[in-house]
Amino acid sequence: MDYTADEVLQTIRMVATEHVDVRTVTLGVSLFGCRRGSISESIEAVSRRVREAARHLVPTAALVEKEFGVPIINKRIAVSPVAMALAFPDPEAYVELAQALDLAALDLGIDFIGGMAAFAQKRIDTPARALMDALPTVLSTTERVCGAVGVASTRTGINMDAVVRMAEVIHDAAFATADRAGVGAAKLVVYCNPVGDNPFMAGAFHGPEEGEMAINVGVSGPGAVLAAVRDRPRASFTDLAEVIKHTAFKITRVGELVGQEIARRLDIPFGIVDLSLAPTNTPDDSVAQILEAFGIERVGAPGTVMALALLNDAVKKGGAMATSSAGGLSGSFIPVSEDAGMIQGVECGSLTLDKLEAMTAVCSVGIDMVAIPGDTPVSTLVGIIADEMAIGMINRKTTAVRVIPVPGRDAGSRVAFGGLLGEAPVMHVTAFSSEGIAARGGRVPAPLAALNN
Repeated sequence: MDYTADEVLQTIRMVATEHVDVRTVTLGVSLFGCRRGSISESIEAVSRRVREAARHLVPTAALVEKEFGVPIINKRIAVSPVAMALAFPDPEAYVELAQALDLAALDLGIDFIGGMAAFAQKRIDTPARALMDALPTVLSTTERVCGAVGVASTRTGINMDAVVRMAEVIHDAAFATADRAGVGAAKLVVYCNPVGDNPFMAGAFHGPEEGEMAINVGVSGPGAVLAAVRDRPRASFTDLAEVIKHTAFKITRVGELVGQEIARRLDIPFGIVDLSLAPTNTPDDSVAQILEAFGIERVGAPGTVMALALLNDAVKKGGAMATSSAGGLSGSFIPVSEDAGMIQGVECGSLTLDKLEAMTAVCSVGIDMVAIPGDTPVSTLVGIIADEMAIGMINRKTTAVRVIPVPGRDAGSRVAFGGLLGEAPVMHVTAFSSEGIAARGGRVPAPLAALNN
């Protein structure tokens, strides 16, 4: 891939002044083939596999970061969904596995390791149930391990039994880490239409279609997009879409260059570059501020969903023109705790949980890093998850829920999760009950869109 001198100069400017970075280099590692005659032997095989595959990841990324002058914020690992690859029938086996993965991540200098995952979109088999049962302990006794469970898809519908179980798991993971503001739930994602090449945590896993290994890169540049929009205060939406596409193109090229170079040096296949505008709490590095620069006084005001739809579409189009390896969840993330503008919107009352849910119909993922009162009933969690799964199922897109019931906290208070997880205002949740929904069980049938052969 050839780069012009002008592109190099633009990249330097974006890195220096507009917060463009490679948010994550994620090494995907297959665990298929690690199953042995006993659980202890299988766990040892997994540990050896991960350590061998990732032994050069962090130092190689550091060298590329230094040579190219592009910050690489996180180095991560995603393994095969463990309930599928290892099929342990015992929850305690998954706890032991998670602790071995956590230790491997610590020794390797890895920020997060994902893949404590199961698929239960149609039914909950024995390994998936065992993993679900283990997740509260897994997430409360490890620092770097993340979990994900698929409970719905356009092809299968919504498994409401799995939704109910995951609502219980979220509650239990939060209360198992009550001394840390419920952070256990912040490392857990419930999915509709999960994808196996997503490099972002907490929902990353190495899909069975991804081969033995892959380097997947997540690039983020809300600051660059915000600067481009602010520079054109009188531009039409047509012109803004073009500006965003051109900016996304340049950001994606940076990610492609870095990812390809790391993959080459590690002699591992390059997978995808995910251009998701992943915000931070740094000033002017906010998706919410981009939407406000469109002309909305505060994120959540009328017009927010339209603005987010335009942004998401333009980012995808620009990224797709920059690389033949666009993938993951490219678009725009709206994690409340990780976006300074979203936090301000919640605190001033412009952004509510209902409006956030509407925005998830057009963003990249879903209800993300949302803190809610600790006394929120499990049945209400069931309703929140079910609604988000329905949006994904009907729209044939990936949606997810990462919600944190914060023990002992009420709406309006503020909690800090630390690091990239940020801090969040506790959002108001309706007092009206969803107990009848939670009690029915069964499966919401797949929509007509599933019959597309």
